[in-house]
Amino acid sequence: MSQLVVVAGMSGAGRSTAGAALEDAGWFVIDNLPLSLISKVVELGTQGSIEKLALVLGYPSNNDFGQLVELIDELKAAPIDVHVIYLEARDDVLISRFEGTKRRHPMTAEGLAPAIALERASLTKVRDLADVIVETSSLSVHDLRARTLELADPMALRQRLQVQVTSFGYKYGIPLDADLVFDARFLPNPYWYSQLRGKSGLDREVREFVLAQPDTEPFLEHLWPLVEFLLPRFVTEGKSYLNVAIGCTGGRHRSVVVSDVVARRITQAGYPVQLSHRDLGRSE
Repeated sequence: MSQLVVVAGMSGAGRSTAGAALEDAGWFVIDNLPLSLISKVVELGTQGSIEKLALVLGYPSNNDFGQLVELIDELKAAPIDVHVIYLEARDDVLISRFEGTKRRHPMTAEGLAPAIALERASLTKVRDLADVIVETSSLSVHDLRARTLELADPMALRQRLQVQVTSFGYKYGIPLDADLVFDARFLPNPYWYSQLRGKSGLDREVREFVLAQPDTEPFLEHLWPLVEFLLPRFVTEGKSYLNVAIGCTGGRHRSVVVSDVVARRITQAGYPVQLSHRDLGRSE
C-alpha cells in the first residue's frame, strides 16, 4: 500500500460523498469501520494487494473522541504516505442538510444546533491533526468530489476523464459523438500534390508538409489553449468522456497530422487519450 487517505470531520459535511468519489477513482474505501478494527485493516493492507486505501471515519460509538485522535496519530506514524482530510461546514448549512434528509444527528443533545456545537467542540483535536481542511458550505456535490480527488491524488482527478481524439473527413460527415469539432480544411491540401496524394498523415512526408505550412502553428497555438482551458472544467462538471474531432476534406492528411499533435499535448497534460483516424482507410 502506497497511499492512505483518512477522511474525517463533521456529520453532514460530506464524508460519504468524499468516500464515494475516492471509490469511483479506484481507491479501496472503508466507511465507518469501528475504530478498534482500523489498525488491523491498515496492517493487512500494507501486506496485501491494496495500493490506495481510504478510511472514512465516522462518529465514535463510545463517544471517545480521544481514541479517534490516538488512531490518527498512530496512522501518521506508519511507514506509508498518510493524508488526513477534514470536512466541515457552517452550523446553518449543517442544520439545513439534516433537516432536508430527515436524518438524526449522532450526538445526543437537546436539539440539532446544540448537537452540532457539541460535535464541533469534540472534534477540535482531530481538526488540528488534519493536513487540509475543506469548508463544504458552498460546495456542490460535483465540487466536493473534484476537490477530494484533487487533494487525495491530483492525477486521479484527471484520470476520470477519458479523451478520444478523432480525425475525420467532412465528405463522410462529422462524428455523431463529437463534443469539440475543429476544421483544418483551410490548410493546403496534400492531396493536390502527386507525390503526397497516395500517402497519409501518418507518413513523414505528409506530416512535414502540413506542419511546415505558415498557418499550421498559429492554428495549433489558438486551438490548444482552448482545449487546455476546457479539460479541467469538464472534469469538475463530472464529465467522464470527451471526444475532440478534427476534420479535413477526406480525413487522410491534414486532420490526421493535427489530431496526432493535439493527442500528444493532451497526453502531456496528464489525461488518458485514445487516438483514432476514422476515415484513414477510405479512398479519396
